[in-house]
Amino acid sequence: MKIDSITMTDIAHADASFLADPARRIAKNAVTSQGVRKVAKVPEAAARITSVFDIEVKQGKRTDQKRSGRCWMFAALNTMRIRTIKKFNLDTFEFSQAYPLFFDKMEKANWFFQNILDTLDEPLDGRLVAFLLQDPVGDGGQWDMFKALVKKYGVVPKEAMPETACSQNTYEMDSYLTRYLRACARDLREAYAKGTDIVTLKAECRKMLVNVQHLLTTCLGCPPREFDVRLRDKDDKLVLSGHFTPQEFFEKTVGMNLDDYISIISAPTADKPFNHVYTVDRLGNVVEAGGVRYLNLEPEELKRLAIAQLKDGLPVWFGCDVDQSYLQNDGIMDMASVDIDGLFGIPVMTSLDKAARLDYGESVMTHAMTIEGVNLDAAGKPTLWKVENSWGKDHAKDGFDAMTDAWFDEYVYQVVVDKKYLTAAQRKVFETEEPTVLAPWDPLGALAD
Repeated sequence: MKIDSITMTDIAHADASFLADPARRIAKNAVTSQGVRKVAKVPEAAARITSVFDIEVKQGKRTDQKRSGRCWMFAALNTMRIRTIKKFNLDTFEFSQAYPLFFDKMEKANWFFQNILDTLDEPLDGRLVAFLLQDPVGDGGQWDMFKALVKKYGVVPKEAMPETACSQNTYEMDSYLTRYLRACARDLREAYAKGTDIVTLKAECRKMLVNVQHLLTTCLGCPPREFDVRLRDKDDKLVLSGHFTPQEFFEKTVGMNLDDYISIISAPTADKPFNHVYTVDRLGNVVEAGGVRYLNLEPEELKRLAIAQLKDGLPVWFGCDVDQSYLQNDGIMDMASVDIDGLFGIPVMTSLDKAARLDYGESVMTHAMTIEGVNLDAAGKPTLWKVENSWGKDHAKDGFDAMTDAWFDEYVYQVVVDKKYLTAAQRKVFETEEPTVLAPWDPLGALAD
């Protein structure tokens, strides 16, 4: 069925109806000079957002991912460093974020080669191969991927592997590495088409990985295999002095059982019933660690779990669609503070519910941060959440954002908590149920960056 063409009469009628409405004319004048979100801001609603919280986790100075997509790493390391700060009575502390970046790129390249070898018989112009070639080593990631990196490579203090120009702004490095990997994919597929056996192709992948490592070393430097550490506490007392490998340093300064911390998602789409386990096909980085594993629960359960962990003095890694109804300069995530529908006079923000936003490509997890506080009403229900971002101390209020509970319902998709907070039934499902495998392009496979 062919839709009718737009006519000049259609345009004239729409123009006339617009210009006949004084409110629309005023909105046009304001938006064309100031932009949509500034004009749509509701100052009274924004003013109600407090910066004082009932339950609050305090830790070190704000961190800054600069022009990189490492939010998931920063958020994860921020949930870990609090243990180090508390254990050694430190004023602040920061792990190196360049260190996991290096190995994430290495592991993603190897994961990419594995996927290319798995799909040698798939058509080049098919959806699967096109998807694999789209962004093989982007900066983004999820908790299970970070957990795999730390279990294999450990962590190091920031001074052991400091930031470089390429870790702070990854665009050039990512672009050239992606181009090289796509050429590798071409070479592997063409060699296979000419009859080269899999054993030989795997050997070629090992050679290609050496080139990947050389490129990364040029951009990020050599990751330390061992290093010396000296830490002084708030009273300038030397509290840690020694020589460590990255794995030893993690055990000494963090010591958490990473396998206890699991991903809980909230996706209300028809294909993902609550209280079941899911994974995403071909999503991961460390080959031997496998992929991701989620338990899908209702938003109220994500909140219950997050509050339980906060009450125990530990922050919560979470993933969300950060730009939705977000006043970035104010650090406020709140639908009531941005009246887009009122500004345009049509249902824009209210036109899709959470499930439809996922199904129709309007919303996915785009950013990971750390929940460090919550306000509760008289009934013990959350009303406002304190969020540590990774955009530096000059962002919003000393680097912190405030997230309303209603915004949590709509745009938070994942939290990471100790599985001890699950009910017995939830834990049994997570640990024993065979996961439903989602397509590689499922919205739940989106990477936070």
